[in-house]
Amino acid sequence: MIPPKPPARPGKASVWRFIRDFRRDILSAQSDRLYRAWMAEFRGPFVHSFTCNDPALVDLILKRRPMDFPKSPRMAAGLQPLLGHSSFISNGETWLHQRRIIDPAFQGGRLRQAFPAMWDAAQAGVARLEPVADGTQIDIEPQTSHIAADVIFRTLFSIPIQDGIAAQVFRAFQDHQDAQPMVNLGGLMGLPRWARIHSRRVRRSAQRIRGLIGQLVAARARQIAAGTAPADLATKIMTTPDPQTGRIFTQAEMIDEVATFFLAGHETAASALAWALYLLAESPDWQDRLAREAHQNLAPDFAAMRSLPLARAVFREALRLYPPVAMTVRQCRLPETLRGRKAPKGAQLVISPWHLHRHQRLWDDPDRFDPGRWETENGKTCQRDAFIPFSAGPRACPGAGFAMVEGPLILSALLRAYRLAPGGERPQPIMRLTLRSRDGIRLRLWPR
Repeated sequence: MIPPKPPARPGKASVWRFIRDFRRDILSAQSDRLYRAWMAEFRGPFVHSFTCNDPALVDLILKRRPMDFPKSPRMAAGLQPLLGHSSFISNGETWLHQRRIIDPAFQGGRLRQAFPAMWDAAQAGVARLEPVADGTQIDIEPQTSHIAADVIFRTLFSIPIQDGIAAQVFRAFQDHQDAQPMVNLGGLMGLPRWARIHSRRVRRSAQRIRGLIGQLVAARARQIAAGTAPADLATKIMTTPDPQTGRIFTQAEMIDEVATFFLAGHETAASALAWALYLLAESPDWQDRLAREAHQNLAPDFAAMRSLPLARAVFREALRLYPPVAMTVRQCRLPETLRGRKAPKGAQLVISPWHLHRHQRLWDDPDRFDPGRWETENGKTCQRDAFIPFSAGPRACPGAGFAMVEGPLILSALLRAYRLAPGGERPQPIMRLTLRSRDGIRLRLWPR
């Protein structure tokens, strides 16, 4: 099955065209040459950038010398109203301090400890879909958003999404997702911070989210002080000192990080799950195979996750075809030479999982949905060298392992309960905060 992708523009890409089209869709503003090129250079009055599809370049930038290629403040400008100075967009010593506190929360037995909360959220999601599982066409994106948000709140703060503040955060995030473009034009053009104008709706929704998160963080701080806090991710992060400085997060810093966890853990998971369900709806054979696996092996036991290899393969294939964070941008800290071309200090380096995961010189039949590819030699090689849905290197998402349990678990729970079929028009992927469909993803569900 060949799933939909944006219609890339033929021929050489234009920076002016990119600037003109960025509010509508970054992906369809790109040249179709990027599915074959190892590197492409773009010059304009405000931007000098290099799109890096060569796995050796990706390895250099993300793994071998990450501190020489910090995250670009131009791209971060669009996220600052919501994320502040969080680890998702910070650099240097600030970022190192943040990750020294955050990383331990996702290590050791944390996944096993979080599994019961994930299981409960998955079962709640199955129950929530029951009233609409009558063949009626529905948009599945709001449903996967609800389930993914439930996972985040249960694992982070030990509360279900039905909790009053949690429900308000979820609704405000939906508004922010609709309002926030992936790129802020002032940031893209390199204007100073005061000139990076955000819409009133973006600023209002970001303030609303941060205010609600602040209430949750303040309440948890009181519980920690009283010795009554549950042993969840929020408590772990708020009580872990930086091993080098001894500092813990202030409440303001914790608000930044919780907003990031919600973006990185909710928006990305919701996107990947919606696309995975669509791909299965379009592929009845794979859908039936996954449902059989779930009926035989799914159980409320963390050890059972080892018995869901097909669910993992399907979720991985959805992440390949529809990476939730389709592009990220780094910046040259010093002048560099990349594949024989001079990249000046400050040059923007675009790492595009969207193009890398569909690169015609790397993958066999790259546009086809084929969960079986991960057992082939080509699939194994590309998984190692050209598959970065969670980024790579020191800045890789600390919740990658979390996501690779959550995604297959929820897919298995839903496919064990429901049969899927595509709805009306095929979805059209576009870049917002994450990779979504322009007009939703329409599916029909029936009980199995």
